Amino acid sequence: MKAYVPDTSAIIEGKISELIEKNEITGTIIIASAVVSELEAQANKRRETGFLGLDELKKLQEYKKEGKIELRFTGTRPTPDQIKFAKSGEIDAIIRQIAYEESATLVTADIVQAESARVYGLEVKFIEHIPLKEKLSIEKYFDKTTMSIHLKEDCIPLAKRGAPGNWQLVKTGKKLDYKKINKIAKEIVEKARMDPKSFVEISRSSSTVIQYKNYRIVIVRKPISDGLEITAIRPITKLTLEDYNIEETLLERIKAQARGVLIAGETGSGKSTLAQAIAEYYANNDKITKTVESPRDLQLNEKITQYSKNFASSEEIHDILFLSRPDNLIFDEIRDTPDFKLFIDLRLAGSECLGVIHSASAIDAIQRFIGRTDTGLIPSVIDTIIFIASGKIEKVLTLKMSVKVPTGMTEADLARPVIEIFDFDENALAYEIYSYGEETVIIPVQNEKNPQQKLAEKQLLKEIRQYSKDAEVEIISSNRANIFIPEKDIGQIIGTKGKRIENIEQKVGIKLTVKPKLKKQSQLTYEVVETSKYIVFKFPKNITKESIEFTLNDKFLFSAIASNKSKIQIHKKSQLGKEIIEALDSNQNIEAKL
Repeated sequence: MKAYVPDTSAIIEGKISELIEKNEITGTIIIASAVVSELEAQANKRRETGFLGLDELKKLQEYKKEGKIELRFTGTRPTPDQIKFAKSGEIDAIIRQIAYEESATLVTADIVQAESARVYGLEVKFIEHIPLKEKLSIEKYFDKTTMSIHLKEDCIPLAKRGAPGNWQLVKTGKKLDYKKINKIAKEIVEKARMDPKSFVEISRSSSTVIQYKNYRIVIVRKPISDGLEITAIRPITKLTLEDYNIEETLLERIKAQARGVLIAGETGSGKSTLAQAIAEYYANNDKITKTVESPRDLQLNEKITQYSKNFASSEEIHDILFLSRPDNLIFDEIRDTPDFKLFIDLRLAGSECLGVIHSASAIDAIQRFIGRTDTGLIPSVIDTIIFIASGKIEKVLTLKMSVKVPTGMTEADLARPVIEIFDFDENALAYEIYSYGEETVIIPVQNEKNPQQKLAEKQLLKEIRQYSKDAEVEIISSNRANIFIPEKDIGQIIGTKGKRIENIEQKVGIKLTVKPKLKKQSQLTYEVVETSKYIVFKFPKNITKESIEFTLNDKFLFSAIASNKSKIQIHKKSQLGKEIIEALDSNQNIEAKL
């Protein structure tokens, strides 16, 4: 009777049970105790691979009961050090030894293990990765407009559908319990390991990050999360530079002049989509283009090499990039101090880098570099900041160094090195960065409106108020303005297919951006009642289904929607409830505003 010894990789891949079903393996399956110990160690660290392997061993026990195979376990448990250094080959060596002593065929999905076993003269059955045709279970939640899916145990699945800056969160499917979500999580890890175009990017005790084809999937377990959750994100748009309708001067700067570009914006604003379009442009114009990502989730053509920070240190990435000398480097995205250091080193060495960074505004992107490098070096590291909002370029800033008296100061002996930050569209000085005492400060430069701008604002306001009496106007420059309109009047001002706003633009001769005018908050009176479980805020009877904002000593506390009975209740045992009780007991001021 033929004997087989599978190693850990073959067990995790679930291939032994599959081969038994196909009658490609019959006889005796010998499991090394070292394999069980390694899987147990992974499962104790809450790694999906450990659970997958243990599930495979349970299947083999079922086949034994059905009489399909003989199954036995052999060998001693490895030491903690052998498990710790499993990646160095300690466990693999134990498994090879057992295969040799049992005169058995070694079954593995690890090419290094296969080649090492052949060196010892062992018979090897190597399992090659075959692309999977079946879709993941989670893919059924996606349609053409779905940006991401959010699953959490005991909750209804949620989907973000739409486009960056214009999406809706919708419920999809039925509530999922732990067992169902755990099954989906195991399937994702298993198929990612089997698919040659997919990989497990990060595997920690309570979190796993996977790139499965064009899906970025994050699995989080207790204790990091209060319940098992899966988030799957898929890019729904792949744009080119031409799709952004970028003005010619900025487009030329991106293509040829910019040396240190930052694409900044909030989460989901479309930063990576623009970076992807720029990378494709560089590659299609005969530039050796490479990316540094964490994780690798940009959807790029094969000409572009993508490096992962999760599989190499910053020093190793640094050495690779300097030795390979790419023409353009895309850094998606700059998060922590080692990332900033790597980006700064590459720029100061002359590399043409484009970085993606989270920030709430264009100027905040520069703020994040202060303290991480000498202030005087910042213009050598960054020369252009492109701020993205709702998938569109909202603001562009450029930097240059000069020696001058900072704006607003008058004494000539106050001259010092000053970083000037210009609004690219208007070619106007917007901010200055310089040392003031022991501090580095960023000062906005206030540009007074000239008489022509004041006259343009007056004429524009007169034109707009024909359609909305509550309209307000903000002149940004000689050729651009914002108009703020109550939401109920926006349709009236834009007109059918935007014809009316186009006519107004032609009439006044400047480009207009329509924005909703925010309601002024009004303070509300309320009564507070404590029940056994809740703190109840009672409002006048006309306050129903209204969003109410609460502040504590002029600082935001929370917001909630009043019920049909004009009430908002907070559980006393929640963190928020405890904070409210403490504030009430100490007579602190809690305000409610509509």
